[in-house]
Amino acid sequence: MTEEHPFAKYVRIIGKGPNLSRPLTNDEMYEAASLIMKGEIEPLQLGAFLCILRMRTEVPEEGEGFVRAVRDTLELPPAPPAVDLDWSSYSGKKRQLPWYLLAALLLADNGVRIFMQGTEGHTPDRIYSRVALEFLGVTIASSLAEAADHIAAGNFAYLPLAALSPKLQDIIDLKPVLGLRTPVNTFGRMINPFAAPYELQTVFHPNYRDVHRDTAKLLGQPHMAVFKGEGGEAERRPHKPVQVQYLHDGELSEEEWPALLPEESVKVDEDMDLSRLKRVWSDAEEDACGAAAVNGTVAIALRLMQRAESPDDALAQARQMWDSRDKAKFEG
Repeated sequence: MTEEHPFAKYVRIIGKGPNLSRPLTNDEMYEAASLIMKGEIEPLQLGAFLCILRMRTEVPEEGEGFVRAVRDTLELPPAPPAVDLDWSSYSGKKRQLPWYLLAALLLADNGVRIFMQGTEGHTPDRIYSRVALEFLGVTIASSLAEAADHIAAGNFAYLPLAALSPKLQDIIDLKPVLGLRTPVNTFGRMINPFAAPYELQTVFHPNYRDVHRDTAKLLGQPHMAVFKGEGGEAERRPHKPVQVQYLHDGELSEEEWPALLPEESVKVDEDMDLSRLKRVWSDAEEDACGAAAVNGTVAIALRLMQRAESPDDALAQARQMWDSRDKAKFEG
């Protein structure tokens, strides 16, 4: 008799049919994800596991176990930096420029220490954070230690997932093979390696908002906000109202933020010319949609970090930051 593979029981638990299958517990997912991260499973098992989870939709307990297993594999520097805001970037942009990057850099210029991690290339015809940041002249970190140095020097670091966790990047790269996004797209965002007290999350599909927030609560994340972002990135859609859901010290709440611009004023960007990011920042070109996206995103971050008493106060602070920005930042 052939001995059963140790990972087989986890596939069986989630895949035994509509009446007998069930979600994994926190500890079961931790054990399963630990085997995945160690490479101690067969490719066929991984494919089956990922597809079943995607078809059924992951639950927060599975997210908590998954993230714990990933965190066990991280190579943190001896003295991790004090980070204020953890910001993930997994979706890429295809309809609007990545204005959220200007928002993050504006916050960094105003003293907010930000760690951003993300991935790229899993979906064709999108602009990802790494490409846009390199265009803006921002150095990309190659390790958590280097990210720590970047945060110390300029309050901002971007680390590609391939450097943060090569195994997770390998799983995301399976999308063209499986035809589906994987749980990594959901839970990889929540690794928060430097244990920032504030975490900004966004979704493309609104039904994932509760999964993110409830997973964060199980992980003991002190503060987080999640909302439906532009294209799935952490960027305010200025022509749409937005529901922002919060987690503060275990308490759940939400706010409805009104649209900033008329619906008809925002058009799909057919050119996606990255040089416009620099021109709008420097005031060489006016773009009401871009400026509103930046200010609206900064406002949500300020409100999350409890630096504003209301959405209106947060937006007023964001606009003041934007008006006072160093317009020569990207010159040279």
